[in-house]
Order: sequence, then structure tokens, then C-alpha cells
Amino acid sequence: MKHYLDFEKPISELQRKLDDLRKHPETHALGINLAEEIQQIEKKIEEERKRIFSDLTPWQRVQLARHPKRPFALDYIQTAFQGYSELHGDRLFGDDQAIIGGFAQLGPHKAMVIGTQKGRDTKENIRRNFGSAHPEGYRKALRLMRLADKFGLPIITLIDTAGAYPGIGAEERHIAEAIAVNLREMMLFEVPIIAAVIGEGGSGGALGIGVADRVLILENAYYSVISPEGCAAILWKDRTAAAKAAEALKITAKDLLELGLVDETIPEPLGGAHNDLARTANTLKERLICHLNELKPLKAAERLRLRYAKYRAYGQVIEKQPAAA
Repeated sequence: MKHYLDFEKPISELQRKLDDLRKHPETHALGINLAEEIQQIEKKIEEERKRIFSDLTPWQRVQLARHPKRPFALDYIQTAFQGYSELHGDRLFGDDQAIIGGFAQLGPHKAMVIGTQKGRDTKENIRRNFGSAHPEGYRKALRLMRLADKFGLPIITLIDTAGAYPGIGAEERHIAEAIAVNLREMMLFEVPIIAAVIGEGGSGGALGIGVADRVLILENAYYSVISPEGCAAILWKDRTAAAKAAEALKITAKDLLELGLVDETIPEPLGGAHNDLARTANTLKERLICHLNELKPLKAAERLRLRYAKYRAYGQVIEKQPAAA
């Protein structure tokens, strides 16, 4: 069953009419050319889809990034990669299933792929903690990255999390320290690192596997220091101001590219990645391979220098000089 977001209501109404026409043609047959009617509705649906998705607001893109049918990390791993062999556990506490990872083949490149994984139903979401990792998840990711660095394998991370888990257990096991260590260590790994934001890129939970030589983002994903709802609750004391916050935060792929915080935006099929996983995964695969082909020939010292310069350049502000009196 197809899931429509609020702003897709005009499309859903036309689609419902089309489905009804196809299922019960006898109720519409009196003096109507059904084939022509179906063709006209299909044309209207396509026109409406183009109209809506050609001018999405930041909040609408956030809604798309959270779409229940949106592809997750394992969907891309199973479609774009070959020979995926998952590794488990952080060798310290447990196996956090909100973060997955293992060896895989990406085109001609052997790699270590790591990602945040949400669930499709309630049972899986509970098992994966809705994609919000505990400290052991980040420590598992770090263990896998150290393994990749040891064997000279590039690291690819797929980011899709609302944020790291903020519960008591996570605090007791030092979630902030786990993320901070990942940030430090990822700056120092000598192998190429590419991070791709495929859905939600929330706060330190995303940054915990997000330090990279190249940061890519899908067209309808977002990357932010705080969720729009959290920002609205702090600034306007009202979570319903989330749309206003999403606009102010500059969290969309287009805004992030203009600000120099990501290196490339990856286009999605009309209507979002969930409408064509194979096409989206193939585009992502092509861009990952392209960036790996550029990064791998560089000497480790040069990669580290460029990585350091990349992050040192973040956060520059140019203040407008006051007009002369």
C-alpha cells in the first residue's frame, strides 16, 4: 500500500480515482471512453507530481527524509554493493543493531561499509532502537573502521538517524565520549573515507560516523545540528513551528551545498528515493565509485592534509560592514 504525505494529497486523490476506475470499470462505463479517461488521469497525476516536487519547502523535504517507505542503509547495501558480510559487536559491551557494518565490494573496490539502520515495523524498530545508536554502536563502528584502516580498505558510511540515543543507559555508558572518540579517530585514518547522508542526518548521532574526505547527501535528505521540532521547542516554545525552524536551519541538500558543508548532492527520482530504489542505488553507487577513484591514488599524508583543511574551513563568517555615516 502506497503511503502519501500531507502535501501529496492532490496526487493521492487522483490516484484513488484512477484505481477505482481500473477496479470497477462497469460503474463508469455509461458513455465514457475508459481508456481515454484513464490516460487523462495518468497525465494529471504526472503533472501534479512535477508541480509539487519541483518546489518543495525545507519541511517537506524533512518529511520525505522520514518517509516510512524510504530506503534504509541495508537496502542500499544489498542493491549497490556485492558480497556484504556483516560484522557484529563492539567487543566491550554488546551488539547495537542501530548501526550495521561489514566488508563489501563496491564496483571494483573492496571496502568497509557502515550505516545507521532503522526498522520497517514496530518489532524491528524496537530491535534497532529506531536507528538511534547507543555508545556500543559507535564503538562497533570504530572497531570496524580500525579494521579497515589496518587492511587498507576505504570506509563508506551511510547516515540515516534522528540522533544518538539520549537515554540513561547511553549516558551511563558515555555516549558523548564514544562519539568524540570517533570524531578524533576518523580524522586520523589513512584510508579514504566517504560519508553519504541517505535520510535523516541528526546531530552528533550522524557526526559519529560522518567525518570524511567527501560528504555526499541525497536530494531529499537533511543534515542538521538539531531536529526542526527540537529547534522550534527551544526558540519558539512550540514544536508546531517545525516548518519555520526547518527553513531557518538551512538543513536541505541545496542549502548545505551552497554553504560548503557537503561536497555533492545526489539526485533522486521524482517523488523521492522510495519510488525507485534501484535507480537511486545505482546513482549513489556511481558517485561513490567516482569519489573513490579520485581519493585512492592520493598518498595518505595528502589525504589527511586535505581532510584537515576541509574541516578547518567550516564555520567561517563574513560580517557585513556597517554603512558609512
